[in-house]
Order: sequence, then C-alpha cells, then structure tokens
Amino acid sequence: MSGQGDAQPMTAHKSGPLTGTASVPGDKSISHRALIFGAMAVGETKITGLLEGQDVLDTAKAMRAFGATVLHLGPGVWSIHGVGVGGFSEPADVIDCGNSGTGARLIMGTMATTPITATFTGDISLQKRPMGRVMDPLSLFGTQAYGRKGGRLPMTVVGAANPVPVRYALPVASAQVKSAILLAGLNAPGQTVVIEREPTRDHSERMLLGFGAALTVDKTADGNVITLTGQPELRPQTVAVPRDPSSAAFPVCAALIVDGSDILVPGVSQNMTRNGLYLTLVEMGAEIEFLNPRTEGGEPVADLRVRFSGNMKGVEVPPKRAPSMIDEYPILSVVAANATGRTVMRGVRELRVKESDRIDAMARGLEACGVRIEEDEDTLIVHGMGAGGVPGGATCAVYLDHRIAMAFLVLGMAAQAPVSVDDASPIATSFPIFEGLMSGLGASLSRG
Repeated sequence: MSGQGDAQPMTAHKSGPLTGTASVPGDKSISHRALIFGAMAVGETKITGLLEGQDVLDTAKAMRAFGATVLHLGPGVWSIHGVGVGGFSEPADVIDCGNSGTGARLIMGTMATTPITATFTGDISLQKRPMGRVMDPLSLFGTQAYGRKGGRLPMTVVGAANPVPVRYALPVASAQVKSAILLAGLNAPGQTVVIEREPTRDHSERMLLGFGAALTVDKTADGNVITLTGQPELRPQTVAVPRDPSSAAFPVCAALIVDGSDILVPGVSQNMTRNGLYLTLVEMGAEIEFLNPRTEGGEPVADLRVRFSGNMKGVEVPPKRAPSMIDEYPILSVVAANATGRTVMRGVRELRVKESDRIDAMARGLEACGVRIEEDEDTLIVHGMGAGGVPGGATCAVYLDHRIAMAFLVLGMAAQAPVSVDDASPIATSFPIFEGLMSGLGASLSRG
C-alpha cells in the first residue's frame, strides 16, 4: 500500500533570489475528473497536461480495474476508451486510492449506482479520513457501504441495483461530496439535485457540460442549486488540463518571501472557485501580476509574474473564502509568518480532516520555528515576524501530508536557520517535480 515506505527527510536552507520560469504540473482536481469522465464516456477521450503524481496515477489504475482502457502515450498525454454511464464492471481486486481523498470519494460516487461491489482502501493517512460524509448521501440512491468505525477505510461499497434520484443540501462546503453525488446521479433516472450554500470548486459541473450531460446551475437565496438529468450518453472529449493553482502556490509564495525573487508561473488556472489564496495575497500587498488571461480546456488561465514583497501585512481572511482556498491555508500561514501583524484564518474547521489535521500540523511546526500561533477548532491565527524574521531551525512533522511538507520547505527558504521536514516522500502524490523545479529557480534544498 502506498505511503508506508521509508521516510525521506529534506531540509530547506536560506536561499538567494528565486528567478526563472516555474512550469507547475497540471491541475490535480481536473486530472482526476478527466480520467473518471473519460471512463464513463462512450469512445476515446484524449487528455494532455495530466498531472502524473501518485494520486492521479492511482485513479488511472482504478479506472482500468472498473473496465476502461487507459493508455499512457507520453508525458502528460493519456487516452481513455470509456465504457459508458453505468458500464463499470466489478473489479477483481481491492481499489487502493493511496493518499487521495478526492480519488476515493469521486470513484465511490461513480460506481454507487451501478449494481457491482468494490472494496476501497488507502494509505494510513487516507484510512483516517471520514468517508461517511460521502456515503450518507450516496445511501439515498440505494447504495450500501460497510466500513470501519466512523465510516473509514477500508470500506466495501455495494452499488444500487435500482437507483433513485436524490435531492441533497450539502451540510458542509465540499466539492468532493458534491461531485460524488453528481457522479452517482449520472446513472439514476430523473433529476438529481445538489444544493450548496457556499460555492465550491466547479470543475465537475464544467466537465459534465463538456461531456454532454444535461446540467443547470441556478443561483438562489439558498445558494447554488445544481440539477443533473440522469442516464445521458457522455461524449468523449479532448481535455487540456490547465496548471494547478494549488501547486503554483508554492513557487508563488516562495518568491514573495525570498528576498530579491522575480519569477514567472505560466498557464495557471484562474477558476473563481479556486482563487481565494491569490485574492488574499494581493490584499496582503503581494506583488503579483496576472498576465495574458485566456481560456484553455474550458478553464480561465493566466501567467503570473511574482516578485519579492517585503512589506506584506497580515489580514483577516473571510470565512466564506475558505472553500476557494481550503488546500492553500498551510502555505498562506507561511506567508503570514513573513508578513507584519496578525493574519486571522477563521472558518477552517475542514482543515482538521484533510490528509492530516492541518491546523495542528502548521501550528506546531511554526511554533517550533519561533512563530507565535493561536488556534481553536475552527481558527488559526499567525503573528507575523516581518520579512526574513522567522528564526527557523526546527524539524517539522508532516504526518504524510504533501502540502504540509512543501509549506515548511518554503518556510526554510526564507528563515534565518534551515527548516527540515521529517518526510518529503508524500510530495510525490501531487507535485512530483517540486524539488527539481524549486532547485531550478535557485532554492537550496538538501536530502537527509
């Protein structure tokens, strides 16, 4: 099972100016969905720019297990011959989703309304993450699930033989839960309706429309009402995956806090449901230019010019912004430590149940590096120390969490003393070229 090999410690040392072009990998969320929707279409879907991190590769393996033909044709180039909506066959073995909550939850939704049985597992981190938030609405279709206490993996899912359409109001803002319900609704008769009070990333809705599904999104006083008409024939597509704004966050934030830096990050997704970090950074006084805005693969993108910003100030991040930047709070807390004043992040309870308890992981690591922190169940407050003011000098635990590992390595690039992480191996799940890309810009990283 993935995520249980030998630890790979890594250390970031105070770096000189970061310069050059940072071509980050394809968007992870869109990569997962491109593989899944391609497997549900009839005919050949071609994908370029696919992220080839372990999380996405595990989803590709799962689509093969369910009967789709998935071919790797070259770097980032893939072909999927789909089996149609409701066409999944029963897998011969356990589906190992590795470290990916997105992969596990979306795949569960995809097979939930097909009369087959599949057992899902993952690494130690994924086995701790709650799946009940997905299985509760999926049970309304007629799906059954048998897992460990608290709705955790390993879990066996029995797809509904006679699914019924569902109307469901999301109790928490979650694109994964929303997407799982919509994927299940594809093979249910009639109309499946999802109501979200706070907008979350809309890649599933965009891709459903692109593949030919009948879907509407109505903005009401209660939030977005998403209506999907079930049992379509999805048409194969050519999908160009834009570059991942969550991965781009690491070179962007490193350039903002490392003195003298000036980098270009091309082709980054500017989807409004994913841009909360960039809005926040601009509010803090970050020098970021958004150049050459355009549309690629149905998604808005731009080239980012980023310069060292030594006068950033702490801000209060609106809780309603959390869904659009939920994966970026760890790296934002690193920027906040290098700003002046307090940065207050409220409404972030969801961070407690990500790959790790990210509030606790960042708080303990930042404190070890000399930064004053306040926290409660739903809040993280960082007291900034100004540009270059973080003492550093600690080894930070990452708890098998790729974003925690990368955030602390970025911290070390600007801290007064080196910052180490106890295990950099999880970075491969989402950003396998992180070390090479950052070193190419001028970062000083060492292993061991």
